[in-house]
Amino acid sequence: MKDRLFNLVPPAMVAMVVLFWSMGPKVLVDNGWTIIVIGPLITVIVLGLEFVHERHEGWRMNWQEFFTDLFYVVLGATAIEWASDTLTKDPLKALKLKLGITTLWAQNMPFLAQVALAVFIVEFGQYWMHRLMHNKLPFWLTHAPHHHITQLNAAKGAVGNPIELFLISLSVLALFDIQEKALFCAFTVMTVVSTFAHANVRADPPWFYSFFFTTIQHHSLHHSTDYESTRCNYGNSLILIDRIFGTFRSGESSVVGQDERKRLSIVEQFLFPFQPLIEAYRQRRQQAALQPSGDAPA
Repeated sequence: MKDRLFNLVPPAMVAMVVLFWSMGPKVLVDNGWTIIVIGPLITVIVLGLEFVHERHEGWRMNWQEFFTDLFYVVLGATAIEWASDTLTKDPLKALKLKLGITTLWAQNMPFLAQVALAVFIVEFGQYWMHRLMHNKLPFWLTHAPHHHITQLNAAKGAVGNPIELFLISLSVLALFDIQEKALFCAFTVMTVVSTFAHANVRADPPWFYSFFFTTIQHHSLHHSTDYESTRCNYGNSLILIDRIFGTFRSGESSVVGQDERKRLSIVEQFLFPFQPLIEAYRQRRQQAALQPSGDAPA
């Protein structure tokens, strides 16, 4: 009975989120603090569920993991969010205004259709960026730190090299005229789905959810220890896109990580993409030190 109830928790939370943004009290829906608070609140709730119905003992949260995850959550909500707005969202809005681009048809769609459109636009871009990261070496170096995590928890989706976190945040959503309330609903839906997709919660949602949305089964397989097995299930929240483009694989993995499952510190994650350059520099220094010096001047 407990398993059956927990299997329904992810779809139930998605339904509650949609109901809140579509029918919730105006004083909350129109308050700018609501969207700021609701994301961390979802993470805290799902973290609590990890203690109530744990999926794998080996993924159990400890203080080191908690504070590391907290660092990345704050980083994403501050520096990464600022970079994304300043370098992509604001310029796209300015370009849209300058060129007179309008998509009023989107704004006039039913609320749920606007939410679905926003989710698809964001996820479609993230899918192709994520797929690029797994198939081209320079991009993989930025994304690999995320795959060095050795356990999955509710906040692990925020963990990664800052370059990757910025790249994966890129979106053309700013070019579309979608109601702000629908955008906030879409962001919250994606937060719920991606949080459960990384969480150590024993919840296997029914087919009507898992056909469209990414689950911990899909995403744990993506975090498999061998590199080739990671090249599937790229959808952060929308596994439907993997089904469409042939990169979906069924299955699950209880052991996650890369390179002999070495856990990276925050500093190592930040420096990881530059390791080839650092190593090349060290080798040149060593070769220069081994070379005999020229004859001393008379």
